[in-house]
Amino acid sequence: MMRGRAVADTNQVGFWVRTRRYLLAGVFTAIPLWVTWLIIELLVNQLSRLGRPWIQAMADPLRDQWPTVARWMLAPWFESALAVLLALAGFYLLGWAVTRVIGRKLLDLFDAVINRIPLVQKIYGATKQLLGVIQQKPEGTHRVVLIDFPSAEMKAVGFVMRVLTDDVTGEQLAAVYVPTTPNPTSGYLEIVPIDRLVPTDWSMDEAMTFIISGGAVAPDRFRYRREAAPQQAGDA
Repeated sequence: MMRGRAVADTNQVGFWVRTRRYLLAGVFTAIPLWVTWLIIELLVNQLSRLGRPWIQAMADPLRDQWPTVARWMLAPWFESALAVLLALAGFYLLGWAVTRVIGRKLLDLFDAVINRIPLVQKIYGATKQLLGVIQQKPEGTHRVVLIDFPSAEMKAVGFVMRVLTDDVTGEQLAAVYVPTTPNPTSGYLEIVPIDRLVPTDWSMDEAMTFIISGGAVAPDRFRYRREAAPQQAGDA
């Protein structure tokens, strides 16, 4: 009797251990899929909103002669798919236009109009400057760096946005954006001396993957400390 009860208790414990292990495995498998789905869904919804008015404008003239085609075009799945395609085509044409002289002139005219709207000008201008900074390599340092944050004994991945110069001492400083995990759109802005940065050879994609994954996906190359400055002959 006692042996049978012990076996039952062991089986029950094993059942709960397996249940907990399978639940955790399922959660850790579902989280990246869920986050990826949220990002894709957000992108598709935004593109659909941009292209949906054009689809409705094309479907309206067809209601009388081809009502079936019009209803088909306005079906939610077809509307979303076609809206995304039209929005992507619009982005392609916009990119093609701004590379031409007349396109650049029109863009300059649009910028001039936006600059006359106080609040919109701040948001539009800051966003445009941010994208321009990201596309250019900062002078005198690497884009992806490690900094002492939140303490001197810890490191955080940051992106050098620009290099500043102290008016009094002439010291070179870096404006470093430190994104948070798993949402890199929020973070901290730190002013760090250039000589306190630990440079990396990571690309922006590698760094973003490292941050979003919480460090689970990392490049093979990693250096925690800054290389020591070469010793001068007179210092020996």
